[in-house]
Amino acid sequence: MKRALVTGATGQVGSYLVERLVADGWSVRALVRDPHAAAWVGALGAELHPGDVLDAPRVRAAAAGCDAIFHTGALVAARAGWEQYRMVNVDGTRNVIAAAAATGARLLHVSSVAVYGAAARYRDTPTDEDAPLPPLPTRAYYARSKRDAEQAVLAAHADGRIWACAVRPDVIYGRRDRQFVPRVARIARHGIFPLIAGGGATLAIVHAASVADGAVRAVACDGAGGRAYNLANDFDVTVRQFVELASEGLGRPVRFVPVPYGAARAGFRALQLGVRLTQGAAMASQVAGSLHFLTRDNPFTSDRARRELGWTPPMPPHVGVPEAFRWWLTHRPR
Repeated sequence: MKRALVTGATGQVGSYLVERLVADGWSVRALVRDPHAAAWVGALGAELHPGDVLDAPRVRAAAAGCDAIFHTGALVAARAGWEQYRMVNVDGTRNVIAAAAATGARLLHVSSVAVYGAAARYRDTPTDEDAPLPPLPTRAYYARSKRDAEQAVLAAHADGRIWACAVRPDVIYGRRDRQFVPRVARIARHGIFPLIAGGGATLAIVHAASVADGAVRAVACDGAGGRAYNLANDFDVTVRQFVELASEGLGRPVRFVPVPYGAARAGFRALQLGVRLTQGAAMASQVAGSLHFLTRDNPFTSDRARRELGWTPPMPPHVGVPEAFRWWLTHRPR
């Protein structure tokens, strides 16, 4: 039986990976900060190992005897400063690299399309893994940390220290989503939703089960070593279609309120200014990218993953989207 270590197992992708690996017959260890709070991950079939990616000895101990490490743990908190992002996402990844080198385990690093930058991803041709990576803004803390972490992983493979591969999801949704689904749900649950420019843009989203599928396939593919793969468009879903499926999961109809693009742009500029004044430039930069997310088609292509890994996304949106919102409805904070 193969054995895997999953970091970030209490997160969305990490928990889906635990479920997928257990279903595939792997023995799974989960590195968790609080075993009591993570008991539900144990119920999925994982053996809980207390520890943190910043604790190098514990990471190495948890990885002992493992065939693969799936590194999903990362800081995504929008209000964190650069040192927090660097410490968790870069230094933590270096500890995982060291554990892989010490144990001989293959390393699958869950990176992000954030490495492409916010503006450079929108090109005349779909953004694939050969797209150049331009300099990132100083305050793009998350993107910078994910790029530095991914580069450290791939450099360790190139140096012959480890076997490693990286996957790059875009916005991830599914059960246990703490980011995207709750934001949409808090608006849609009131029965109305602002629809910018008709809502026909294809969203840059991917289901967590699809990310888990690509990650497991990558670890099993010898030729994936040293490579990065976009897992960024399992199925095409427009903004309007996503909200309609969300309303199904929420169990109530949603009425769309048309918003012209010009009015939306002015509104987002005002919101960006307000966020800059109250929460800082790093948060304001995220607001700036939200309008593109809602009005421009998904710029990424995942053809390499389909071609080289046989990536077969298992969760169609007509199933995955309502399920995600039903989960939120049941588990949201009261």
